[in-house]
Amino acid sequence: NESVLTSPVFLLTGLPGLEHVYMWISIPICSMYLTAFVGNCTILFIIRTEQTLHEPMYYFLSMLALSDLGLSSTTLPSMVSVFWFNYRAIHFDACLVQMYFIHTFSIIESAVLLAMAFDRFVAIREPLRYASILTNSVVAKIGMGLTIRAVLLVLPASFLLKRLQYHTVNVLSYSFCLHQDIIRVAQSDRRVSSVYGLLVVLSSMALDSLLLVLSYVMILKTVLRFATKEQRSKALNTCISHICAVLIFYIPMIGLSMIHRFAKNASPTVHILMANIYLLVPPLMNPIVYSVKTKQIRTRIIKKLRKKLG
Repeated sequence: NESVLTSPVFLLTGLPGLEHVYMWISIPICSMYLTAFVGNCTILFIIRTEQTLHEPMYYFLSMLALSDLGLSSTTLPSMVSVFWFNYRAIHFDACLVQMYFIHTFSIIESAVLLAMAFDRFVAIREPLRYASILTNSVVAKIGMGLTIRAVLLVLPASFLLKRLQYHTVNVLSYSFCLHQDIIRVAQSDRRVSSVYGLLVVLSSMALDSLLLVLSYVMILKTVLRFATKEQRSKALNTCISHICAVLIFYIPMIGLSMIHRFAKNASPTVHILMANIYLLVPPLMNPIVYSVKTKQIRTRIIKKLRKKLG
């Protein structure tokens, strides 16, 4: 009984002061989740069933859709608990599990975006050798490697948080569990956890973003060597969808970091909205962007719909 009483409990936070309209707020949130789920499942279905899309570019797109589905599925339970039932309590172990999967899928998505940039670079730089460089086995090894990296990077963070001491009741800033938020409420020395969290960010998303920029510098250098304007335009058009996905992922993340660092006195609602945008918008927008901007995906979705309706 004593161990149960002293086990830390965390209270999630929705939108302070708007508790009376949580049911209305839950409608757009659930609509976003449903759209993200249907959109990413559609992308996976189209790529799985169309033999002509069994290429490295679309394999990486499948990985992106899977990471988006994982991210949505991880955050949905606590969001529903808060906004549908106004139930804020989450057990410490459950909070750690959610935190682990949120950060793991975020790191996987960052790595997949980098892999997609590498794919575009090879396709533009070495079009004749593209199929021989990015074989199915190479794509599978890349997918396995970026998954293992994320799993191993985030795992020690959970054990380090487990060693810290907390109050019996701890109030978090969001309606889901994030590493930096759990560290904030810890009562014991948290320097090791904080330093390790920084190292994870630097060795994953920061490094990935740097390599992404380098990849596009090399892509631009290659494109500028093309003889005609039409060739340059055609090559860059193949990158538009990926550039949109990169911006959708990194802009909310940078915005959230900037608010944490330079706008600490801002309303808690601003912090909460930015965190929600960071986790909700990429899974929602990525399938929409690729469906609209990628002709091969768009035409096959329309073809499937016409076939079903007709």
